[in-house]
Amino acid sequence: MCGIFAYLNYNVSRERRYILEVLFNGLRRLEYRGYDSSGISIDYSSVSGESSAVAAPPPLVFRQEGKIESLVRSVYEDVAATELNLEESFSVHAGIAHTRWATHGEPAPRNSHPQTSDPGNEFLVVHNGVVTNYEVLKETLVRHGFTFESETDTEVIPKLAKFVFDKANEEGDHNVTFSQVVLEVMRHLDGAYALIFKSRHYPHELIACKRGSPLVLGVKDLAEANGAAPSFYDYNTSKNNHPKELFLSSDANALVEHTKKVLVIEDGEVVHLKAGGFSVLKFEDDKGKNCGALSRPASVQRALSILEMEVEQINKGKYDHYMQKEIHEQPESLTTTMRGRLIRGGSSKARSVLLGGLKDHLKTIRRSRRIVFIGCGTSYNAALAARPLLEELSGIPVSMEIASDLVDRQGPIYREDTAVFVSQSGETADTLQALQYALENGALCVGITNTVGSAIARNTHCGVHINAGAEIGVASTKAYTSQIVVMAMVALAIAGDTISNQERRDAIIDGLYDLPNKVREVLKLDKEMKELAKLLIAEQSLLVFGRGYNYATALEGALKVKEVALMHSEGILAGEMKHGPLALVDETLPIVVIATRDSCFIKQQSVIQQLHARKGRLIVMCSKGDAASVCPGGSGRVIEVPQVEDCLQPVVNIVPMQLLAYHLTVQRGYNVDQPRNLAKSVTTQ
Repeated sequence: MCGIFAYLNYNVSRERRYILEVLFNGLRRLEYRGYDSSGISIDYSSVSGESSAVAAPPPLVFRQEGKIESLVRSVYEDVAATELNLEESFSVHAGIAHTRWATHGEPAPRNSHPQTSDPGNEFLVVHNGVVTNYEVLKETLVRHGFTFESETDTEVIPKLAKFVFDKANEEGDHNVTFSQVVLEVMRHLDGAYALIFKSRHYPHELIACKRGSPLVLGVKDLAEANGAAPSFYDYNTSKNNHPKELFLSSDANALVEHTKKVLVIEDGEVVHLKAGGFSVLKFEDDKGKNCGALSRPASVQRALSILEMEVEQINKGKYDHYMQKEIHEQPESLTTTMRGRLIRGGSSKARSVLLGGLKDHLKTIRRSRRIVFIGCGTSYNAALAARPLLEELSGIPVSMEIASDLVDRQGPIYREDTAVFVSQSGETADTLQALQYALENGALCVGITNTVGSAIARNTHCGVHINAGAEIGVASTKAYTSQIVVMAMVALAIAGDTISNQERRDAIIDGLYDLPNKVREVLKLDKEMKELAKLLIAEQSLLVFGRGYNYATALEGALKVKEVALMHSEGILAGEMKHGPLALVDETLPIVVIATRDSCFIKQQSVIQQLHARKGRLIVMCSKGDAASVCPGGSGRVIEVPQVEDCLQPVVNIVPMQLLAYHLTVQRGYNVDQPRNLAKSVTTQ
């Protein structure tokens, strides 16, 4: 939700056209996060204003409702109308950009970011998150003479910055620094946010800060790129006049084409970009509360890390859409997820699982009173698919919690519990709040996420990265299957080497080794799913019945259809069919029944017979060779999939549903990668 991007070039000449394109491309890389409007701010002139008592000219602000290309057209039209020189060169320049997902106020230019402090654009802010106390702040600022143009919560932030700056100057502090202003603003803000500040009073400087929402700094030393500098600098203190480019982004995906040297900004940190370097300050809420002077905290030392990502991972390649690419990448993503973690020695009897992130905590997990899976949406469904296996192998009770509901009702979490937090991005707001709640209650917290350095990865006691690779499409596909595989491996690791279930463990490990090939095989159903989509294109609803391991498949398959194809679909536990859903069945409503071979197969056959008796329009997913037994006499459409170990069957079974959702969306003319009203990383509650 919302995307932030900033670009600062230092001691390297860049034309205005180049700066604009860097900002636009940064926003394009963040499109997948979900948005309904966008905006940018650049400097009006290359005259710095630093050597004069007069502040720099007001920055230019461009905002537009709709897609990024609408903003691009609008900017170039405005530039042409004002005869702004696109070839003007800047040796130092700081630009900011934003994609907005509406929370407060409708999608409109006035509500888009950057939000401004006043008509002179003295302070500008781009914001990801929600300021929960904005109404109180707004009332206070209105009493001090400020007028508001938007309905957003964000507008209070730049206006508060101007208020702090003006007050300091009125009191004689004409040397108040940019970081002091921002730290004082942060002291008044409640909620979750990632912010970037730009000000005409502090030309060529940017300040970034965060609490809850993700933000990453990228550093590109051009002297180093040319071989003229050592491989590493302490950028906290160096202002060595090397030509540099500094970037800020909500996601590393927007940085990898520029640099792999990054700093993941922590909650409560304030990063000040100035004179080609950066300093990291730690926000302490109590400082400055009881004294008139603004606080001046010391800087802290942080090291850069290296992104393990390639540009090719965030491109579509030969595919038309990211979702299509990510569905077809699953054999490779599953292989990567398992690489180095499954051990099958020279002897066929030597099979084990090694999860380095968990090994020091396995004894504690085995002594747990219960294991609690906590997640939202697709991540919750993946955990649900893994629950039966974990219960079977560990003998520990496993409960499921939707993160927002756990926090809402303050459900019991005990010191003897192990709480497992599942999130693709590692930044999901509801899951993070549940994590904080579990930590406060003393539970052992385990993270399962796809994002190294994410908030969940940093704040849990231990965990496992799923290593599925960058997932750009809003509808999760390969992350879901990798999550199931990781949780299956977690179950195997917790079970250890118990003799009683050795045969079962060995069969699962063998199944995991062969799983990428089975997924590759099921992907051959692509054309068949495309044809099925044509038959369903005009339908308004779809029911999906599953049970056992495949209740999660029913939920996830229905979720995929509703979120991208915009068709009402509902995943239903087949055992509940007679308790209400059966009333919906007639000859027109399409119904998918998942009836692959497992302990629930006979029960699913009974469900099929009951639906058939009521003239249900059936689409049955079954194991290869079972078509005649599930649909005698060709009474319905059949999707045959390869059979694997029952606990791994959800990985295979979800692929046809992903393909069906994809083709339905394309044929209905909707945006596959950016479905209406949805965001990839849900960073607000």
